[in-house]
Amino acid sequence: MQTFNSFRIFSPGWELHISEAAALPVYQAIHKVGKKYGLVNGGYRALDSLSCEKGYVLWHADIRPDDTPLEAGLQFTCKLKASESFLGKEALLIQKDQKPRKKLITFTLNDPSVAIHGLEGILRDGEPVGYVRRAEYAFYLGTSIARGYVKNPSGSEISKEFLSTGKWKINVMGETHPITVHLTSPFDPKNLRIKGIYEDQII
Repeated sequence: MQTFNSFRIFSPGWELHISEAAALPVYQAIHKVGKKYGLVNGGYRALDSLSCEKGYVLWHADIRPDDTPLEAGLQFTCKLKASESFLGKEALLIQKDQKPRKKLITFTLNDPSVAIHGLEGILRDGEPVGYVRRAEYAFYLGTSIARGYVKNPSGSEISKEFLSTGKWKINVMGETHPITVHLTSPFDPKNLRIKGIYEDQII
């Protein structure tokens, strides 16, 4: 079996970077060892659902070239206070000073029987404020979950007060349904599980 070129550890799992020729042998070796531990394959759509519950962004869905890190809640990835420069830093500093006018939010359906698929309209107090970029079914939470960018109809910044007040709904096939906006990840908001700390109640 060929050895892989490099790997990065993301506790409690691993992300392997290997050559194409080594892919199958490494896959078979892992499954051979993991069989006694109950290792099974996970479908790719499961990754979409799990990442949405945890609040991890996906390229092309949650973030695109026309979205900024500040709008997507990824300011922590940018060294805005450091002396180092990077492409787009000046624009981000200006946007930070002026406050973002749109923001990526995560929300869940209050009615677990309602299915959503994406591009549904998001309303606050009856006014359209955005639309769904990505929709999944959250198996841990037991209801549909979605992410989308919203704007304040007044044109002002998207504040915590704006997100935590008002009556939020989603338009699904011409019918509106109440939703709950989550200011933090609805699953493991304290990031305990990725540190290997498990609790009975993590929401």
